[in-house]
Amino acid sequence: MKIPALSQSPFLRYFNFIVLYFVEGLPQGMIFIGIPAWLATAGKSVSEIGAFAVACSLPWTFKFVVAPLMDRYTYLPMGRKRPWVLLSHIGLIASLIGIAFVKDPLNNLQTLNIAAFILSSCGAIQDAAGDAMAVDVIPDDQQARANGFMQGSRMLGSSLALVLGSWALNHYNFKIAMLTISVLVILLTLVPLLLREKEGEKILPFTPGKASPASAEMQMSNWSTILKALFEVFSLRNSILVVLLMFVTQGAYNYFEHLLPIFTVKNAGWTNVDYSQIFATADIIGGIGGIFLGGYLIERFGKKTMINIYFFIIMGLALTLVMIKTLWSNSLFMDSFIITYRLFNAFAKIGVFAVAMQCCSKNISATQFTLFMTFGATGSIAGAALIGPIKDHFSWEISFLFFVGFLAIAWLLLKNLDIDQQISKISDLEKKHSGSDFPKIE
Repeated sequence: MKIPALSQSPFLRYFNFIVLYFVEGLPQGMIFIGIPAWLATAGKSVSEIGAFAVACSLPWTFKFVVAPLMDRYTYLPMGRKRPWVLLSHIGLIASLIGIAFVKDPLNNLQTLNIAAFILSSCGAIQDAAGDAMAVDVIPDDQQARANGFMQGSRMLGSSLALVLGSWALNHYNFKIAMLTISVLVILLTLVPLLLREKEGEKILPFTPGKASPASAEMQMSNWSTILKALFEVFSLRNSILVVLLMFVTQGAYNYFEHLLPIFTVKNAGWTNVDYSQIFATADIIGGIGGIFLGGYLIERFGKKTMINIYFFIIMGLALTLVMIKTLWSNSLFMDSFIITYRLFNAFAKIGVFAVAMQCCSKNISATQFTLFMTFGATGSIAGAALIGPIKDHFSWEISFLFFVGFLAIAWLLLKNLDIDQQISKISDLEKKHSGSDFPKIE
C-alpha cells in the first residue's frame, strides 16, 4: 500500500513534524543542558561553561544564510524542502559521530567547543529545513496545534537525550553517550525518508516520480525578487516587533536555562545526573503538556492573551526563587520549581512561535520565519554571553532578577504588537507583488 503524501494527510503531517522536532531535541538536550551540567560537575568555571554555551548557540544565527538558499535551490522531484531535511539529518549523524571521538573532552575544551559548534551548525540547518517544510505544508488553521506538537516533541527528545546521555556519561564515557544519540537519529531519519511532501514525488533521486506542479509554482528562481520581498516585509513595524520579541524571549530563556544547572550544581549540591534527571522529567511533562494543551489553549483563548498569562507566571516563579533563599537546598522545592517553569516555558514558546508564523508573508514564508527564528538564536547567544559577566559581578538573587527584567521587556513588546495589522499589510504587499514580480520556476 502506497503511503499518502504530507499534503494529503493531516495525521502524517503532525506525525512527520513530531519526529523531526524530536530529532532536533536529541542533540540539543546534550549540548545545551547535559554537557554543561557535566562540565559543572567536573569543576569547570562559569566562564568555561559559558564559552561552551556560546559555541553551541552561535551557529543558530547563521540560519538566515541557509534559509534563502532553501527557498532558491532544491531538487523539486523530491519536494521543495524534503531534500534539505534529509541532507541535514546526514550532517547531524556525521557530526554526532565526530564529537563522540573528541579525545579527553574535559581537558580538551577548545576541541570540544569546535566539535559542538559543528554539531550545532548541523542542528541549526535541520531546524531551518523543518521550519521551512512546516510553513510550506501546514495549513493556517493547523499552525497553532502543529506548533504545540513540534515544541512538545522537541522537549521530549531533549529529555530522552538527557536521561540516556547523562546515564551513559556517568556509567560509560563521553563517546558512548554521543554515539547513543547518533543511533537514535539514524533510526528516526526513516520517517522523512519515506514520507513525500506531495503526491507523485520521488522517495530518492533514483526512484520513480516527478516534481509536483504546486511545488513548481511556489518555487522562486529570482534572487532580486526574494530580497525585495524580504526588505518590504521586514520594514513593517510589526515585523520589527516580532524580531525584538524573538530576540528578547530566546535570550532570556537561554540565559536562565544555562544559569540553572550551574546554580543547582554549585549552590544546591546537585550532580549533573541529578539535574539532568529532573530537567528531563520537566521536559517530559512540558512536552506532553505542549502536545495536548499548548496549541489547544492558544486556539481557544487567543495567542496574546495566553502568552501574557505565561509571561507573568514565569516571572512570578523567578521572583519566588529570589525571595525564598532558605529553600534553595530543598530538593522538593527545586524539583517543583524546574518542572513548573519548564511547563509554562513550553507553553510560552509555542505561543510566540505561532505568532511569528502567523506574521509571515506566504510568498516568502520559509525565509521570513527562519529569519525570525535566527533573531531568536542571536538572542540566545546574547543570553549565554551574559551569564559570566552577570554572575561574576552579582549575587544569585540579582542574576535571577535580570531574567525577570528580560521577560518584562518581552511583555511590553508583545503588548505593542498588532497581529491583525501585520496580516492586513502583508496581504496588501502580496497583492502588489502578485503576477510578474513573483516569477514561476524556470
